Amino acid sequence: MEPVILKTPRLTLRPLSLEDLETVHAYASNRENTRYMYYLPNDMLEETTAFLQSVSAEWRKAQPDFYEFAIVYQQQQIGTVSLYLDDSRTEGELGWILHHAWWGNGYATEAATAVRDFGRQLGLKCLIAHCDCRNRPSQRVMEKLGMTLTSDSGTRTYPKTGETAGELMYTLTLSPKGGDLD
Repeated sequence: MEPVILKTPRLTLRPLSLEDLETVHAYASNRENTRYMYYLPNDMLEETTAFLQSVSAEWRKAQPDFYEFAIVYQQQQIGTVSLYLDDSRTEGELGWILHHAWWGNGYATEAATAVRDFGRQLGLKCLIAHCDCRNRPSQRVMEKLGMTLTSDSGTRTYPKTGETAGELMYTLTLSPKGGDLD
């Protein structure tokens, strides 16, 4: 399979790989950066290595079940944006993380918009995204993508800390021609 490369006005989204270990671990191990990330932080480099090995294996499949893109700005990997497909391959879940040095510049929205459009090309009918109810920046990204809050009654318990918080779910029904239905 040809590697999927997505371009935006400022960013290149390319397959995340083991070559990104140093930059991924820089934000995946940072507690401030990962405060609202369900499976993070990674305390050990081996955790980040194992994650990147699984991502690399997925990219080698003819039909990946998920796509983890490196967000590259000016030749520097600054974060990731992902799309995880459900079993029917008609719904996808969007997610993103940026190194905190790059927060507040619209990069998450720009990257997630490109992956939203990629999902449309895959024939997805619906996108969802979840976030901690305290994570207002992620809520704003979802709203800018045209997503609608569909549930504010969820909870999440973080596996690494045991902390429990409210969870929000946003949804976007996709139209094949680009005019989203929500």
